[in-house]
Formats: sequence, C-alpha cells, structure tokens
Amino acid sequence: MPNSADGRRRATWTSNADVDDLLRERWRSTVCRTGWAHCGQQWDAVVVELQRGLEALDVLGLGLQRGYPVLADYLSRRLYVMVAPGTGHVCRDVPGVRVLSAGSLVLVPFSGAGNIAAHWVSPPRAGRLVDSGKLATALLRLVDVGAVAS
Repeated sequence: MPNSADGRRRATWTSNADVDDLLRERWRSTVCRTGWAHCGQQWDAVVVELQRGLEALDVLGLGLQRGYPVLADYLSRRLYVMVAPGTGHVCRDVPGVRVLSAGSLVLVPFSGAGNIAAHWVSPPRAGRLVDSGKLATALLRLVDVGAVAS
C-alpha cells in the first residue's frame, strides 16, 4: 500500500480485496439489514470480478472515502460499481462485465456494516457516482495489460 506524505499507509481500493478479521468482527458485532434495491432508478450497477474492479477504481484515482457507492459480494468475489442510471450500457462491451439496469435488483445493506454477500466498500453519498465511461476505459486498459502480460 502506498505511503502518504506524513508516512502513514494510505488506503487503496485494492486493499479491500480480502476479508480480514476486523471486517468479520464488524459483521458479527452489528445488526445489518439488507434488502433489494432497484437498478435503473438511482443508479445502474456495473458488475465485475472483485480484484479487477478494485484495480480499475485505483487506476481512476477515486478517493476511497469520497462516497462513491461501491458494493462487494465477497462470496461470489464480485464488485458492484454504481454509475448514473441509464449509463451502464457504456460498459456492456467490456469483457467480463455485466450491467444491471432497469428491471434488475441488487442486494444492498440498508443499515449496519453489511455482510459477506453485501458490503459497502464505499458507502454512498448523495449525488456521487462513478463515471461509466471512465470506468469502462479503466477496465479495458486492465484487459489490455493482462493480454500483454500473458
């Protein structure tokens, strides 16, 4: 993990790829209520493999604590990145990506720390969504880098 100017370790998106004991304890010690949220209203969800999605968010340089709604399903190792409603289609042609829009549902925590199947890596703040075009570009760039490395 990179260091900040004052020498402390700076959190990155990829530092959230694995469940640690602290996160397990948060899940055990708090009451969490989950439910289904409709996609296509407040957001579309771009679904990608967890590690690759976190790497793409690091590539974009988005602040982890800035309130971009990003949801992890640690059971299926999937990341749900929320983008503006009606814009998820921009990511449809990216290999390994699924887009959930109008007519789809996604499991989200409504209260508490979440759980292993629905955990806000970055809890949502009003009006803050990841740009779908920039996300698609970052994901495609990672595919290209992977192809070159192979």
